[in-house]
Amino acid sequence: MTSSDPAGDGAAPAATVPGTMTVAGGASPPRRRSGGDPVGYGLAGLLVFFGLLEVLPRVGIVAADYLPPTSRIAAALAVEVREPAFWTAVVDTLTGWILGLAIATGAGIAVGVLVSMVPHLRAITASSIEFLRPIPSVALIPLAVLLYGTDLRSTLLLVVYASFWQVLIQVLYGVQDVDPVADETARAYGLGRWARIRHVMWPTALPYVMTGVRLAAAVALVLAVTAELIIGSPGLGSRIAVAQTSNAVPAMYALVVVTGLLGVLINVGARLVERRLLSWHQSVRGEVAL
Repeated sequence: MTSSDPAGDGAAPAATVPGTMTVAGGASPPRRRSGGDPVGYGLAGLLVFFGLLEVLPRVGIVAADYLPPTSRIAAALAVEVREPAFWTAVVDTLTGWILGLAIATGAGIAVGVLVSMVPHLRAITASSIEFLRPIPSVALIPLAVLLYGTDLRSTLLLVVYASFWQVLIQVLYGVQDVDPVADETARAYGLGRWARIRHVMWPTALPYVMTGVRLAAAVALVLAVTAELIIGSPGLGSRIAVAQTSNAVPAMYALVVVTGLLGVLINVGARLVERRLLSWHQSVRGEVAL
């Protein structure tokens, strides 16, 4: 995944792009993004969804005891945000998420680079990776409970295990995509192993790594809430379980909405970081130019 831009001295010839006006110097006028504003469409979709959620129980299509209207969920959410225990639960969930994601990202990058750079290690570990990767993280819940009980470490075990594979596989693909000609050229110029990793391998693998981190961020949140819900670790998941067992249905849905909003914020934040770190990459530059 390498690219090169030919450059020369003097004025560049005019370039003609179908459907655009020719501009001296080879540059065509920036094209406007078509298809409307994706943020606006997303907000419109949410409004439609919550509107349906308000209407369906009120017209009797679904029972309000099991699916309360949006207004009742909003009222329950207003009550929740005024309680200190709610914010403590949010902090607990985000703590498990960020710690697990950080550990999984560091381990995934380190193991991926090591496996890819050491001769024959990729072939030796391929069968083990393909065996361990499909194992669902929730299958490790009994082990986590036996080892750590309802402690934060139980949540971290599940989060790290699920997120690790997202990063590792992307790193392996990224290193595999390194241009062998560029690598051989670096060897010919006398660059050592670490110099080749920094200047040849890492720029090629970084887009893959960021994709893996973005996927792992979403998976980490899912597993953090799941662990709290099933194991009883402190966090939003445990509050959802308590609300469900106490028949506080609007509060339960309000907490579910909060986890959804956290997921959206995490995904948006991950994309912003990805675009910032990959501002030099052709894919991001292409998005900006559109």
